[in-house]
Amino acid sequence: MPTRRAGRSPWLREALALDETDAPILAGEARCDICIVGGGLAGLWTAIELKHRAPQTSIVIIEADICGGGASGRNSGMVLSQWAKFAALTKFCGMEGAIRLAQAFGRSPAEIAAFCATHGIDAEYHPDGWIWGASCAAHLGSWAGILETLAAANRFPFREVTRDEIAALTGTDAFLAGIHDPTAGTIHPGKLVRGLRRVALGLGVVIHENTPMTRLLRRPQPGVVTPRGMVRAERVILTLNAWSLAVPELRSAILVIASDDAVTAPVPERLAQAGYRRKPLISDSQTFVTGYRTTGDDRLNAGVTGGRLGFGSFRSQRFEGRSAREAAIRAAIARGHPQLADIPLAESWYGPIDRTRSGLPLFGRLPGCSDIFYGYGFSGNGIATTPIGGRILASLALDVVDEWSGCGLVRPPEGWLPPEPIRYFGAHLVRAAIDRADRLAHLDRRPDFLTRRLVALAPGGITTSDAT
Repeated sequence: MPTRRAGRSPWLREALALDETDAPILAGEARCDICIVGGGLAGLWTAIELKHRAPQTSIVIIEADICGGGASGRNSGMVLSQWAKFAALTKFCGMEGAIRLAQAFGRSPAEIAAFCATHGIDAEYHPDGWIWGASCAAHLGSWAGILETLAAANRFPFREVTRDEIAALTGTDAFLAGIHDPTAGTIHPGKLVRGLRRVALGLGVVIHENTPMTRLLRRPQPGVVTPRGMVRAERVILTLNAWSLAVPELRSAILVIASDDAVTAPVPERLAQAGYRRKPLISDSQTFVTGYRTTGDDRLNAGVTGGRLGFGSFRSQRFEGRSAREAAIRAAIARGHPQLADIPLAESWYGPIDRTRSGLPLFGRLPGCSDIFYGYGFSGNGIATTPIGGRILASLALDVVDEWSGCGLVRPPEGWLPPEPIRYFGAHLVRAAIDRADRLAHLDRRPDFLTRRLVALAPGGITTSDAT
């Protein structure tokens, strides 16, 4: 069956070869050592890691859509370390464990680039660095706490930069100050995830696309039931991203919220005139973070978080069509890089983010099911994080006791959120408060007490280090 392209993000459409067909739908019964549910970045990296460690392991991936059809093929392609979440890492992992994990996450961008080069994946990786800045006085110093925590650990991955330095690096003087991470970069997420699919297939991984899990069999030899068949496996690994809401044991640990993106047509002359051609990606210090980057073919890509909220199991939602928040994306560009604000948006799209309370992912064994494992909650930072997640899940599934299976990110799902419909309506209240606080900050006004209290309930991002 030919791969369906209509309604896809431009990244995924561009990554699909013209003659590429979907992997076959599972029909009948399949048996394997390990079944992975979810064919995005986390599932594919896990399968590849398992094959590298234990080549004879038989692996089946089932994917409800096509590989990369979820968040993995529709994000902003920002490859960021986890140093900005170091304080949260220390709470789960201790200082030594946090340093070890943060260093692994910090190496991840370069390791992804090397993997792509080795396997012939033209993922358009550009190590241009990252600016985390403040575009209003109220957000100045948002990074101070994390710099203090890092300095106490004798770690200095960021360099503080002034307004003039940011202007020299990015061509915009809209940011008053910030910090710079030279190790970050950008990538074409569609080409990355489809390239990983090709590598996994080449290693002998069996993939079934358009094959959703309809039931998870929680028993000594677990299984996965699909509309036209089932998989019997020794072990099952769940890498479902936002669709983890469909698993009751995992639901309470994540809030699913959409991130919206848009991209212009190629505009190399305009980017060069604005001083923003092949320059660092930029994030604004709002609670609802906005980001800007350029692509390998000189398009401007901008995105905003804080969009549509997920309700219920989320099982059948695919996030297709244009974003309803193009006005917010245009406003973000105007605020962050005014010289580029009039460039038309050629396309827009949106996709889900599985936010945890701390902003860090969770891994472990499903409660009560020792042969079923989970990895989710990448909180919008999955590109550099999922390769490390693959190592953690591979160690867990292979019963290997090492730095990965024993790290502090292996922990039970947090009982953070109430059941529906309370969580849905409560999340809308928090979202409205965050939006109000961000708008007031740019007017140099302090939000009221209730707004501040509601904002404090927001899940972790780069501007918070709470890990309670």
